[in-house]
Amino acid sequence: MSSGRSRQWMWADAVGLIDKMERLHREGYSPSRAGRGGVGWEPPVDIIETDHEVLVLVALPGVDPEQAEAFIEDGVLVVRGQRVLPPEIRTARIHRLELPQGRFERRLALPRGRYQDVSRTSAHGCLLVTLHKVNGGGQW
Repeated sequence: MSSGRSRQWMWADAVGLIDKMERLHREGYSPSRAGRGGVGWEPPVDIIETDHEVLVLVALPGVDPEQAEAFIEDGVLVVRGQRVLPPEIRTARIHRLELPQGRFERRLALPRGRYQDVSRTSAHGCLLVTLHKVNGGGQW
């Protein structure tokens, strides 16, 4: 392969990787399905289970945990709320706005078991929802 063709091939691969990274970044905060009463996006989550609780980390930088709801409905954890621009920047010139704004909602199937004391705190830019298992609860 000549060096010119090799450079074109490498350039095409690099552009393809950049496109893929940008797509993955956008999908990290994917728009939710229509028909949920004005919900605009779904935040990414991690779900971790211990012997005594289920921990759900919801990527919501800039959202006050008191402004987000977290409750169990028919065996599904519902996390919803709204991200709004801080009042200090409402009249600012915005050069880039990548964090989604507006109403969000995420519905997550839970491991079988019974839970109590759904609590919300903030941890490293995430909303941390803790579900305490009743009598040890179930496993995934």
